[in-house]
Amino acid sequence: MLDAAIKTQLATYLQRLDAPIELVAAHDGSSASGEVRALLNDIASLSPKVTVRDATEAQDGVSGLRRPSFSVGRLGETPRIRFAGVPLGHEFTSLVLALLQSSGYPPKIDVAVVEAIRALPEPLRFETFVSLSCHNCPDVVQALNVMAALNPNVTHVMIDGALFQDEVTSRQIMGVPAVYLNGELFGQGRMTLEEIMAKVDQGAVARTAAKLEEKAPYDVLVIGGGPAGASAAIYAARKGIRTGLVAERFGGQVGDTLGIENLVSVPYTEGPKLVAAMEQHVLSYGVDVTALQRVEALIPGAPGELHAVKLSSGATLRAKTVILAPGARWREMRVPGESEYRTRGVAFCPHCDGPLFKGKRVAVIGGGNSGVEAAIDLAGVVGHVTVLEFDKQLRADAVLQTKLRSLPNVDIRVNAATTDVTGDGQKVDGLFYNDRATAERQRLDVAGIFVQIGLVPNTDWLKGTLALSKYGEIEIDAKGHTSAPGIFAAGDATTTPFKQIVIAMGDGAKAALGAFEHLIRLGVATSEGAAAQPVAKAA
Repeated sequence: MLDAAIKTQLATYLQRLDAPIELVAAHDGSSASGEVRALLNDIASLSPKVTVRDATEAQDGVSGLRRPSFSVGRLGETPRIRFAGVPLGHEFTSLVLALLQSSGYPPKIDVAVVEAIRALPEPLRFETFVSLSCHNCPDVVQALNVMAALNPNVTHVMIDGALFQDEVTSRQIMGVPAVYLNGELFGQGRMTLEEIMAKVDQGAVARTAAKLEEKAPYDVLVIGGGPAGASAAIYAARKGIRTGLVAERFGGQVGDTLGIENLVSVPYTEGPKLVAAMEQHVLSYGVDVTALQRVEALIPGAPGELHAVKLSSGATLRAKTVILAPGARWREMRVPGESEYRTRGVAFCPHCDGPLFKGKRVAVIGGGNSGVEAAIDLAGVVGHVTVLEFDKQLRADAVLQTKLRSLPNVDIRVNAATTDVTGDGQKVDGLFYNDRATAERQRLDVAGIFVQIGLVPNTDWLKGTLALSKYGEIEIDAKGHTSAPGIFAAGDATTTPFKQIVIAMGDGAKAALGAFEHLIRLGVATSEGAAAQPVAKAA
């Protein structure tokens, strides 16, 4: 089941097991069940601390268990972590961590979070539907597994939606990860451990706000944790000044990007890997990172005075200079039915949600690079893909168009203006579009609609505070300065053309250097008590 290289690596990890682990499997006669059996036997062969057995009615109450599935637990204890399906692909790491953490190996999370998890008093029964190609799903699965490993009141089961299609259909699940708590929908999409805890721990928000209010003013406060924000924080911190970063979600849109092939000197990487590397780099410079906080307002101070940043938690952060890098979000079609059926057939991540439409007909809205790449990926999973492009021709790179046109289950329609998303009240069943060449109204029957028509800057909260372009972008000068003294901006939310990761990173560095120069010109003292001074030029 596992190749030799993976076995060697896994054997090394299993040496860290603190206590014996038992894997208990519930089988059926399917090929997937055979894969589960082979996987568990491979794992058990690599460590004397791992044993495998089949579930029985007397010991495990197998009549109510999904098949195939298996539990992971410390020998002699009631298991609290279960995998329904074969956790390979992106979820293999989730399985390895579950083995270690169930044995007592400490997770790499903040001590305060560990204490909060252990203090949860109520029974919490989590279920997470995933697709094995989803690169956001493991974050959620691993977070909930940690909670189950640390607290006997918490249980969690990962469910491969492609394998348990009947449940996916009955629960009307059309986007992953989809998390259920005690049988009710708890959340959908990427969530961190801290976000989950904030929802189940009622006092978490108030405690966090109180701590944030106590923070001393920053020399530079960066808003946003994407490539621009991370770069700005690193460049500011390298100047030796007090630097903070606040973000609702570290990584931004990059976390939803699968393949990245145009980052200079990095031939290929994936979004989640790049996000993890950026976060480690930021933290290595001692940047004070405040995560899971949404910024609601910016109150620029008068020259020489502190700027105020108000958060949704009720707290206020203050800084001598501010760098705005709020990034952008997926652009919506803004047609009737789109909002109603979001996550019920209307989707924005083909890698995450594509497997849920296996064998079905779907549409991709948009003929640029993102839309064509999405259609190519989906064509290998779904039954049929129709690409709808508003313009009279596709706008994607020629190499992508050639690949797209070579696929037998893809249909391309140009001059197509989507006008309505339709459904049966529970899920999408199609859409209408106008043929701009003939003015005819056309119907397209599809089970899923993947919207890939660009990005919109996250700047609604800045209207009336700073000068924005007609597209809502923050207007900046050559050094990243906005219309307000001491306020800088960088990345996809600004008027900088060409929204690319490498450009956002350069923008962030430029804004940080501009903010540092601003502090020098004003003769503002840094947090260390001395005036900011130029340092040797660095690459």
